[in-house]
Amino acid sequence: MNSQLYCLKTHAPVFRGGAAPFLRHLMVLSVLVFFCAALFSLQPLAAQTQPAPAAENAAVPGAAWIISVKGDISPSLAAFVRRQIKTAREQSAGTLVFEIDTFGGRVDSALQITSNILSIRDIPTIAWINNSEGSMGVSWSAGALIALSCKDIYMAPGTSIGAAAPVMMSPSGESEAAGEKTVAAVRSQMASLAERNGHPVGIALAMVDLDVELWECTVNGSPRALTKEDLERLEKDTSLRVERGSVICPPGKLLSLTAGEAASYGLTSGIVDSQEALFSAAGISGVPVLRSPGPADSLVALLTSGPVQILLIIVGLVMIFMELQSPGFGFFGVTAIIAFLLVFGSNALLGTVASLEMLLFLIGLALLAVEIFILPGFGVVGISGIILIGLSLVLSMQDFVFPVTDWEWSLLGRNVVVVTMGIIASITAIAFIVLMGPRIRIFDPLTLKTSITGTAGGVDPGGAAGAFGTAGANSGGEDYTLLLGKTGAAITTLRPSGKARIEDRIYGVETEGAFAESGVQVRVSKVLGSRIVVEVV
Repeated sequence: MNSQLYCLKTHAPVFRGGAAPFLRHLMVLSVLVFFCAALFSLQPLAAQTQPAPAAENAAVPGAAWIISVKGDISPSLAAFVRRQIKTAREQSAGTLVFEIDTFGGRVDSALQITSNILSIRDIPTIAWINNSEGSMGVSWSAGALIALSCKDIYMAPGTSIGAAAPVMMSPSGESEAAGEKTVAAVRSQMASLAERNGHPVGIALAMVDLDVELWECTVNGSPRALTKEDLERLEKDTSLRVERGSVICPPGKLLSLTAGEAASYGLTSGIVDSQEALFSAAGISGVPVLRSPGPADSLVALLTSGPVQILLIIVGLVMIFMELQSPGFGFFGVTAIIAFLLVFGSNALLGTVASLEMLLFLIGLALLAVEIFILPGFGVVGISGIILIGLSLVLSMQDFVFPVTDWEWSLLGRNVVVVTMGIIASITAIAFIVLMGPRIRIFDPLTLKTSITGTAGGVDPGGAAGAFGTAGANSGGEDYTLLLGKTGAAITTLRPSGKARIEDRIYGVETEGAFAESGVQVRVSKVLGSRIVVEVV
């Protein structure tokens, strides 16, 4: 028999070549995965320094940059904005204009964009809620949070802003109201942004919190929008002339404002109907630099979506199993590398993959391979390997290790569901391959089609050739059904085939895939012609 033979028919590898083949597989696979992941980790830097596409004009020092923030607020969009801000600052941009057109999106991505905008201290920032052809003309939810992070806000006629209460996505994909902790965090952030940039704090609070009651009033003749608490406090100040008007937003409703309302309450710096009008109102001159997500950003968004991540996990794990079941290193290993390269690489472009994730993945892969090829059965080592692989995949999809806020817990739940579905589907696919592989032609290279004429035990040193042939096989002339239910002891390690002494005779036996150490008690459970199948007692 070959020194290394994998047999799907017995549901376990016939492994006689020692640890060398296993270590060779593991070393080659681990080095290539780690090398490719290291290359991908350099891609964000390359993306930041690459030249602008032909559709976008070249940057000139002091020019205004118009950065598009449109569609769903997602991790890929947050990565795009972060990259463009960094590039604009490196190229000495004069003004950063964020053209916002969105119904909202993920809280974590919106907070990342907000944080990146707040880090800009030396360049004026403008939020522009435009109403161009093909746009929705809204800055709702996460869009309102992003708009308030800018120093000035301009809106086009017919646009609106507000309704920024955080809504969480459950693991099943349904939206649900966020917990008080998340609402409090976003409320605090909105108020802080408004205070920092001189926007009305009451309006910011009413956009987030259903409990806020917002009133229209005039203070010394100037129209204001104040919360009920602030209004009552100012009314007690005798040095101010406060006139109470009508309720803008009663408790139980979220505030949304049109462009005209936002201008009248001092939220916006003006109403503009075109880019030229915006530049004129903001005192900007020159040709702007236009930046919007391109095909590469769309591809990253697709690769980091839940369904695609599940598919890549399935392909990667199944191909690793197939590679470890085949001699040498070939198609299956390369396919596994590509799958996990796309998983970790696409998430690395979003800034959520570091050395911790890769280390956990490689350790988990090593433990799983040790369990499959060295240790009998399947126990703590294999389960630990699966857990570490799953943990590495979960962490690669988020930029935190331990969740603190409600939205972080929600994101963790979503990632756990994605990875769990991928692992369960992979195990199901592997089980199907093990059971059906011998019947499917494409698995012929991995399946033992010829009979085994020898065993791991070799020739019987006792010379019992009548009961055990010279090659280690049972003689075909006896009726072994009489052995059913008989017990004996293994005299060699069953891997899964070997020799056992039953009623003072030595027979060639095999288990149904399980390994058994020499000396354990076994019982004959099946007799299939000259094959004697035993189970450990």
